This record gives sequence, C-alpha cells and structure tokens, in this order.
Amino acid sequence: MEIPAVCFMFCLGLVLGSFYNVVIYRLPRKMSLVKPGSSCPHCGHRLGAGELIPVLSFLWQKGRCKSCGSRISLRYPIIELTAGIGFAVTAYLSSSLPEMLVGAVFFSLLLLLAVIDLEHKVLPDVLTLPGIGLGLLFALLGWTSSVLISLLGAVFGFGLMVAIALISRGGMGMGDAKMMALIGSFLGWKAILYVLFVASVVGSVCGILYLYLTQQDRKTPIPFGPCLALAAMTLFALRWVNWSIPR
Repeated sequence: MEIPAVCFMFCLGLVLGSFYNVVIYRLPRKMSLVKPGSSCPHCGHRLGAGELIPVLSFLWQKGRCKSCGSRISLRYPIIELTAGIGFAVTAYLSSSLPEMLVGAVFFSLLLLLAVIDLEHKVLPDVLTLPGIGLGLLFALLGWTSSVLISLLGAVFGFGLMVAIALISRGGMGMGDAKMMALIGSFLGWKAILYVLFVASVVGSVCGILYLYLTQQDRKTPIPFGPCLALAAMTLFALRWVNWSIPR
C-alpha cells in the first residue's frame, strides 16, 4: 500500500485503540460499551473531547486524571500505539484493500483477546465466536483461503485444544479452544500446529520468567491467549513477506 494509506491506517488504529481500551475494561466486567460515556474509573469525571485524544491527552495530562489527579494506567497509551502501529504495518504489507481489511480485523481480535486474557484470565465468547464467523465470511468472499480450508482450520484448531485440555486435565480452557478455532478460520488448518508450537515455546519461556520474578509456585495459572495471539500474528505477517509457511 502507498504511504498515505499507511498514515491513514496508523491514525485509524490510534482512534480504534482508544475504543479498544473501553472494550478491554468494560467487557470482562459485563458493562455497556456505549453508556455511560468515557470517564475516570476513580472519580467518575466525564472525559471531554481533549481528554479523549489518543496518546497525546495522556502526555498533556502527565498520566493523571484532570479532575482527581489519579494516575492513568500506562495500558491506555500502550494499546493505542500498538493498534496504530499494527494497523500501519498491516497497510504497508497489504497488496489490496481486502487483504488490509482482513489483517486489521484479525489483528484487532487478537489484540483484544490477548490483553483481556492477560488482565482477567478470560477469553470472552462475544469476541471469539463472532471472530470465527468473520474468518469463515472472509473465506467465503475469497479474501483468504477457501471456505473448506477455513472451516477445517476452525474445526481442527478447536478439536486439538479440547484434546489437550482433556489430556492435561484443565491445563487448557474452552476459551483457548475457541480462540484457536478463530485463528484456524483465518489461517487454515495447516497453520494450527505452527501456531501451537510457537505459542507453547513462548508460553514456556515467559511462564518460567514470570514465576521466577514473582516468586510464585508452578500451580499459578498462566494465560495462554497472549501467546496464541503473538504466534498467530507472527505467522500471518510471515506469509505476507512470502516465507514458505503452509496455507
């Protein structure tokens, strides 16, 4: 894509990243995503237009609420920047509008699921199930692989994770299985083993470091969603740059 498209997608990512922060905070708490409007979680101060500008408002306010002075989580500008950069990279690597749309939707779903799982240890059905539907729809439109490959990816991804959950007796949850089905619907069944292998390696390394740094025992649950998201998005990007990854 041309530079103007990359710049536009970066700005769009920043704006949507601000909304993604709302989703990440409210969805696991079963709160409405629309009402009430954005406000400080500490004092309830309703945010004005200037306080909703992605990243810049955080810098202008020095990371504090304009009303009560409470600290604003660093997660907010980090998510906004991550979304902006992710959308820009998606536009840069895409050769067509449908490809860019698929990449932006896939990246958005993975980002939301990864952060929610990291913070709340849950992968909401309201994201995974529609995500599977979108993966199948994009295949039906001819924007990714064939419908059969997409459907097999969803079924194989779900079935494999359920089998692992049964064998490990709770080591994996149904949320992980549905997320893998989502990934399979976008990437196809051949990508599932690649994603699982990379996610397992990343999860093992990060899990060991986390337990060591926090001095917790091995029974501490480690969210697997972020590892799946990182592995899936990496594989998706590698296909764009013509690496020999099976489809």
